[in-house]
Amino acid sequence: MANITAKDVAELRDMTGCGLMDCKRALVEADGNRDEAVKILREKGLAKAAKKAGRIAAEGTVKAKVCGNKGVIVEINCESDFCAKTDKFMELVEVIADTILANDVADVEALKECTIAGGSAKVSEYMTEKIATIGENMNIRRFTKMEGILVPYMHDGGRLGTLVKLDTDKGDNAAVLECGKNVALQVTALNAQFVSKDSIPADKLAEEQSVQSALVKKENEESKKPKPENVLDKIVEGRMRKYFEEVCLLDQKYFKDDSMSIAQYVDSVAKAEGASIKIADFVRFERGEGIEKKADDFAAEVEAMAKG
Repeated sequence: MANITAKDVAELRDMTGCGLMDCKRALVEADGNRDEAVKILREKGLAKAAKKAGRIAAEGTVKAKVCGNKGVIVEINCESDFCAKTDKFMELVEVIADTILANDVADVEALKECTIAGGSAKVSEYMTEKIATIGENMNIRRFTKMEGILVPYMHDGGRLGTLVKLDTDKGDNAAVLECGKNVALQVTALNAQFVSKDSIPADKLAEEQSVQSALVKKENEESKKPKPENVLDKIVEGRMRKYFEEVCLLDQKYFKDDSMSIAQYVDSVAKAEGASIKIADFVRFERGEGIEKKADDFAAEVEAMAKG
């Protein structure tokens, strides 16, 4: 049996909003597997949705940049909001983005060995020098490169960034590019996870189907007027449609006109411009997503000072 700590229980509570004892029982049943425990809580109707763990903000910025048919979205972190707004930090972000665009690299470790754009130092040396100059720890956390017809968007001073890839035969058409920008705004605002139903991994789809089936069955067992099996199947189908509207970009209601879906909006622009437009891919970064910042314990700090 897994050793389940109070911290494990507290983290699951933060993720799901469920009670401590419910979280503990779910972790015991899941033998300590947190993802499985979330699923158990959802199946029991105790957690309405599985929140993403660790969404504690860290400072820095997300930069989305396109040059020709190449684009990049990169997250670079620093210790303070003050640092993130300085010209020196923003210059560093531009240099790193340009360096990624200029090199065929797949990850941060490979990037560190590249020579910076417009300079002679390696990225690792450049970062070390800037850390010493600026006086804060900084790191290149992640990036994604794309090629094709790309539309970048950044929001709230780099707190959020999105890069959208279009498949279109009119990549220089202003209305088509405006469509791409509106799609990028949609992704940024509503945080779609997939382009369409077809892009949801089979195991993820099966898990959601299982969760909704178990939840509907439980609700039916507790109901004073149980429904027949065929009606339960229809309820599950309806909930899966709702799930698709939440996580699939093309199924989401268009934020500027909720009488149509994003798929219908894109089709309307394509028809008006005599173009072929498809949303091929997108990447959305949120600054600090999944990073835990050190929590300041003022009381402990005062106590330590008193003892000193």
